[in-house]
Amino acid sequence: MTTKELMKQEARTKSAGPLGEFRAFAGAADIFDDLFGKFPAFRFPVPPREWTPRANIQETDKEYILSCALPGIKKEDVGIKVENGVLTISGEHREEKEEKGKNWLRQEISCGSFHRSFLLPVGTHPEEVKAVHKDGVLTVTLPKPAQEKSRGVSVRVE
Repeated sequence: MTTKELMKQEARTKSAGPLGEFRAFAGAADIFDDLFGKFPAFRFPVPPREWTPRANIQETDKEYILSCALPGIKKEDVGIKVENGVLTISGEHREEKEEKGKNWLRQEISCGSFHRSFLLPVGTHPEEVKAVHKDGVLTVTLPKPAQEKSRGVSVRVE
């Protein structure tokens, strides 16, 4: 790209509003992929990133349902602990054994330990928490705490 073309592109991105410069920067990843994809010997080592599983929380009349995406993680590698009103899901995504003859061009699936904590509603009983791991999704069910029914009391005025 010539200097003149770059100046035109910069003018277009600046006129694209406050996100224009960000959009121009986001395209830089494609340039590096193109450049280093052609020269596999020049791959930069990437430090391991901590992985945080994504979760959905749903409420019904009787319970809370927490669904946590754990793709590729075996149920034996997942732990759930309830302590002091906090539910903690932890585990490890283990790396496959290295096999001879494999030449990775890109490896983006993170391996390593993870943990995620959720504050539970007051009155939740830890012994009533249930969990099921199926098809890469961990589903934790927490019955809603029983609400104390307020009863009216008449107070005599003296």
